[in-house]
Amino acid sequence: MKVLLIPDKFKGSATANEVVNAVTKGIKRARPSTEIHSFLASDGGDGFLEAVCNYLNIKKIKVKTRDPLGRALTTFYLLDKDNDTAYVEMAKASGMELLTVSEQNPMATSTYGTGLLLKDAILKGAKTIYIGLGGSATNDGGIGIAKALGYVFKDDSNKMIDAIGENLSSIQKISLENSDLIKNVSFFAVNDVQNPLFGPDGAAHVYGKQKGATENEISILDAGLKHLDKIVQKQLHIKNANVPGAGAAGGTAYGLKTFLNAEFVVGIDFLLELAKIPELLTRTSFDFIITGEGKIDSQTLHGKLINGVVQMGKRFHIPVIGICGKLAIDAEQLVALGMKDTLEISDATKSLEYNMKHAPELIEFIVYNYFNKTEN
Repeated sequence: MKVLLIPDKFKGSATANEVVNAVTKGIKRARPSTEIHSFLASDGGDGFLEAVCNYLNIKKIKVKTRDPLGRALTTFYLLDKDNDTAYVEMAKASGMELLTVSEQNPMATSTYGTGLLLKDAILKGAKTIYIGLGGSATNDGGIGIAKALGYVFKDDSNKMIDAIGENLSSIQKISLENSDLIKNVSFFAVNDVQNPLFGPDGAAHVYGKQKGATENEISILDAGLKHLDKIVQKQLHIKNANVPGAGAAGGTAYGLKTFLNAEFVVGIDFLLELAKIPELLTRTSFDFIITGEGKIDSQTLHGKLINGVVQMGKRFHIPVIGICGKLAIDAEQLVALGMKDTLEISDATKSLEYNMKHAPELIEFIVYNYFNKTEN
């Protein structure tokens, strides 16, 4: 038997590498002769640069920037000087991982720090930049990035505003004061969701709560994103709010497309191609592909890593098995998507804390049981 492993991390419980090791142990216990190949994946969110590093000989560039609340921060991006290509992970400068729970507030956070990373890459010669979205602490529609790269946003008193979520509804004038910096650069937003900019399925309503917003703040942020789009349409004559994926990372994808003319790239597809996985599947026959993440829910159906893996499985006629900590969707919907089986690892008799702490052992156990069945 040959198996290809393409899991995401189980956030807060196990890294993608730990998931790979646990699945491998479970399979080997049940079927010792199994040949296993693994791919450390990312859908464009946190972990994007780690995934890129696995497949490219590339240089880390340390740079001083700002965190989501504007505090000084030193982080890094990746630069391929030979190809004038940079890879930036939004979470490194504008991510939830940089804030304590009490600090999380998308009304006050900005993508400005990510913009400074892009600016540094451009000044070092990058002509093509891939920005991994996901894990963001922001809901500013990407105006922070735009500000760092030469855009100016003013209110009705002609006063420049801070590029934060709370101020979106105050924008009355948008201008680009220096286009030289970005005019010869191609930007690609590496993205894992299909949400529009605003509305019930938009950035604020779907992701605002997990970023620390109250219900009232979610309404304010949603109205702000709608207002931003109105001003953009009026002054820049651009309509991007309903482009699938525009709502990614608090509307950062919208900002990248609107202000930097970025193209959208599906994260898992991008990295699978980078790792030459389609080439591997063309020349090697696999019995199963195993994927997974901490929680499989309705978002899984809309462009997340698992969806990308399932679609690839369909393309090469290989059954896909999903593993998750928590299954928060009807399993029949996953079957309709193309998943052969879905394995939920949580032990209902134990606490959430226990299940999270012991995720690797639980993964190994459920995988062993699954492949120990003769019918598989």
